[in-house]
Amino acid sequence: MDKLTLRATIEAARASIPGEKRHAASVQIRESLLERPWVQMAGLVACYWSVGTEPATHGLVFALWKHGATVILPVLRDDDDDLDWAVYDGPDTLAPGRFGIMEPVDTRRGVDAVRTAALVIVPALAVDRTTGVRLGRGGGSYDRALARVGPNVPTVALLHEGELLDDVPAESHDLAVRYAATPEGIFKTATAEV
Repeated sequence: MDKLTLRATIEAARASIPGEKRHAASVQIRESLLERPWVQMAGLVACYWSVGTEPATHGLVFALWKHGATVILPVLRDDDDDLDWAVYDGPDTLAPGRFGIMEPVDTRRGVDAVRTAALVIVPALAVDRTTGVRLGRGGGSYDRALARVGPNVPTVALLHEGELLDDVPAESHDLAVRYAATPEGIFKTATAEV
């Protein structure tokens, strides 16, 4: 299946998940992540503010922040669709950005801020269970961000049930994640080193 078809299939499947089930799945993902020592010990976490039918990250971001982590969230740059980063300092420090996605109002830290993260959590529509290649929405922003992440930093894509697949189409610019977090648990991909 090609990327466009797979994206459309997954987005339709996500739209059909009842809101209560999506919420319960997001809680399971959050709790599974928060139990991991490598999540608990991460002083600087790069995450994202979920939208639409994505596994919800709002509670995860808040929990990480309340437990003492510095959380940076992406700010989509106007000029090149790359991701700048800014610090989350509680729910009152967010404002609608480009495309209406909530972004921190803090000073922008630059595209390289993700290099200093001890944990990077990214959105995905699917992840290949063997290679760790993630299927995004097609803009390439998170592939550019993942290219800046150190080789031993845990990178995690959040998925709904059934989105960890045996075969995800990939191109040379598509980058892998080391873990996929689903309501069923956290799964290492072949790229996992931590």
